[in-house]
Amino acid sequence: MTTTISSAEAAALQAIDERAVAQDLIEILAVPSITGSPAESELQHLLAARLDRLGLDTDLWSMDLPALRGHPGFPGTEAPREEAWGLVATTPAAGDGPTVIMQAHVDVVPPGDRRQWGSDPFVPRVDGDDIHARGACDMKAGLVANLAALSAIRAAGIRLPGRIAAHFVVSEEDGGLGAFGTLQRGHTGDACIITEPTGGTVITANAGALTFRIEVPGKATHASTRYAGVSAIDAYLPLHAALARLETRRDVDADALMAGYRIPYPLAVGIVRAGDWASTVPDLLVAEGRLGVRLGEDPAAARAELERCIADTAAADPWLRDHPPTVTWPGGQFASGRLPAGHPLHDLVRGAHADITGEPRLENRGAPYGSDLRLYAAAGVPTLQYGPGDVRLAHSPFEKVSLAETVRVTRTLVLAVLRALGTR
Repeated sequence: MTTTISSAEAAALQAIDERAVAQDLIEILAVPSITGSPAESELQHLLAARLDRLGLDTDLWSMDLPALRGHPGFPGTEAPREEAWGLVATTPAAGDGPTVIMQAHVDVVPPGDRRQWGSDPFVPRVDGDDIHARGACDMKAGLVANLAALSAIRAAGIRLPGRIAAHFVVSEEDGGLGAFGTLQRGHTGDACIITEPTGGTVITANAGALTFRIEVPGKATHASTRYAGVSAIDAYLPLHAALARLETRRDVDADALMAGYRIPYPLAVGIVRAGDWASTVPDLLVAEGRLGVRLGEDPAAARAELERCIADTAAADPWLRDHPPTVTWPGGQFASGRLPAGHPLHDLVRGAHADITGEPRLENRGAPYGSDLRLYAAAGVPTLQYGPGDVRLAHSPFEKVSLAETVRVTRTLVLAVLRALGTR
């Protein structure tokens, strides 16, 4: 059912500067804010200056990394870093109404093999309605949509009964340090929209993802007498097969929100390292990967199941029985998270999208990847994801985003945030 757009909402929608959306996205994409890099901090300071010009209460701070790393709830990291900057901008309130958070991460993953891009991944390329660059959909288009929505609401001069808090965070790609540090500083709210790419859906739950490392011993010898040694590569193969079977078992009877995915909770090995000389039988193999965590599953239980799988497989192998592999859990540790069933934020965002587009209400889905959603949910902030872009293009050399979609999301955010604050 279509909701009548109020005069305040109409004024804010009219104030959206579509040309600035494109210009801002191109400028922000040109900052190579790879996780842990100096450019990540550079972008936080660039954004802080913009937010100051909007007359917002801006909190830009250097995070205490040793203290956060020592916290029992620390989510883990993978990228080396010397600093992390938090950034939150809050609107003034005309009353004691709720605080609605719009959240985006500023970091992007490395571009990988630059030859596959066809051009510099940090020089945005415009092709009709699409902008191609690293970070285009994951998630600088969502970041720009947040900025544009906030700017439009401010430009319309609407007296807000509550507050809008824009959270810009680092380190989402390797665990969520930025969101964790922001919440630890006391920046919370009554509801949160994270503008990750959702491709025409609304995401109300995230599976988790745990980074694991398996070290498999071998017995070194000269390659000409390989029969006198044991290759760590050969020793690893039955473990790899066992991990594939584990993934299949863990995907049985997936939650209804995850049922549309071919593999709801992927288990993948992304790095394998073995050997240090071509004519030596390798005496160590190190495999690193990610284990999907089911919705509502305790990460400790997921870790125990993988460790049990490795131990049982090793016990049945003549070599590994006496030379057991070791499993450790470095890097990002994403638990699952979800919006509480029946929370009004779900229908509010879907209704705003329908009012802007005239389309049927968005499909509700879960996502098979970890995100900052679970950190806000764990802190008691009802959270969902809704933003521009197709996550299937993220982390690839084909990454792009539609400008028209980014503007539609901006318009939807304006309605959703104003309605969440009770501004009609």
